[in-house]
Amino acid sequence: MKITAIECHVLVVPNLRQDATSSSQDNIVVLVHTDEGITGVGETDTGPWIAKAVIESPGSHTMAMGMKDLLIGQDPLDTAALWDRLYTYTCMSGRRGAVICAMGAIDMALWDIKGKYLNQPIYKLLGGAHKPTITPYASLQPDGGSVKKYRDGLVAWAKKAKRAGFLAGKMECTLSGPFNHAGLQGSDEQATEIVTACREAVGKDFTLMVDVQYLWRDAKSCLRTVSKWDHLDIFFLETPLLTDNLEGYATLAREAPMRIAAGEWLNTRHEFRELMDVGLVDVAQPDIGRVGGFTEAMRVCHMAEDRGRLIVPHCWKTGIGIAASAHMAFAVPHCPFIEYLPAQLSDSDLRRDLCDDGLVFQDGVLLPPTRPGLGVELNKDALKKYKAKPLLL
Repeated sequence: MKITAIECHVLVVPNLRQDATSSSQDNIVVLVHTDEGITGVGETDTGPWIAKAVIESPGSHTMAMGMKDLLIGQDPLDTAALWDRLYTYTCMSGRRGAVICAMGAIDMALWDIKGKYLNQPIYKLLGGAHKPTITPYASLQPDGGSVKKYRDGLVAWAKKAKRAGFLAGKMECTLSGPFNHAGLQGSDEQATEIVTACREAVGKDFTLMVDVQYLWRDAKSCLRTVSKWDHLDIFFLETPLLTDNLEGYATLAREAPMRIAAGEWLNTRHEFRELMDVGLVDVAQPDIGRVGGFTEAMRVCHMAEDRGRLIVPHCWKTGIGIAASAHMAFAVPHCPFIEYLPAQLSDSDLRRDLCDDGLVFQDGVLLPPTRPGLGVELNKDALKKYKAKPLLL
């Protein structure tokens, strides 16, 4: 079997809000075609136009070759060998960033092809299920033009998630900092009030996570607030500091009253090694598309297991990435949750319309996927409906 073509679809919702911190509004869907009629599907969570350019751009010399040229004519079943081929021969322009994200979408599609070719769901090809079910947490980010509306919206989403059967949820509580929602300006004290209100809304039998989206500049500022959250039983605090503040993360890992989670933006196992060995985070959060696909994500999972850390994959895109997270979670014994942007709780039309993720949500847990490969079914009408207009450069 040989790769014959790579097709990139840039998708954007018509009502895109540039002031909203939500990448579920756009996407790049990568289709890898083969001479046996099997097509693999992948996506990655980065600037879609950038990823498209990375994949389609021609190369110039052996250290900056084009991805398409490196893949056409190759055997798609050689996933690890192709990953190394892409990494090595795009090294001058890549190694991290958008190039690794683009590789992630391609690698995801290659594993989809492998599963379809062997008539097996991907998690079985990754080593098989370590557990009968996995627990998704509802990832909740409300709208609201004021702190009060934001608080009321988040509490309402939390209650709705519990009524929908979720056993866990993550509250996006971002009132200031570089990624504050829609320009909100709120205090740390108001953040404490919001998290407290969410805990009261869902009760003690609901696992609660909090994401503050790189809010604080230093560990002391963070500890001044989160040290008051001990009684709220927070499972983890996500991305409290900027990604590269590894010393600050190490301080929080030692002193904060809850687990510290990070890694959604990291590329390759090399960056995760620093996050775990220097930053000492308790929970590593590889995004399968961003980290470099299944091939690299599983390497990160093995590193975390060796260090006694948890894996909880990041995913804020569509059913393609959610399905990928589920397959990896079944194959990883130290993955207690996956992030789940449920269609019924999402304000993104793209998330709702793009595909059927093939997952069965029952009694608060997800059952093992049964379809071959990723198990997703793309809505071709949605590919047309959300197709972005070509850029005029």
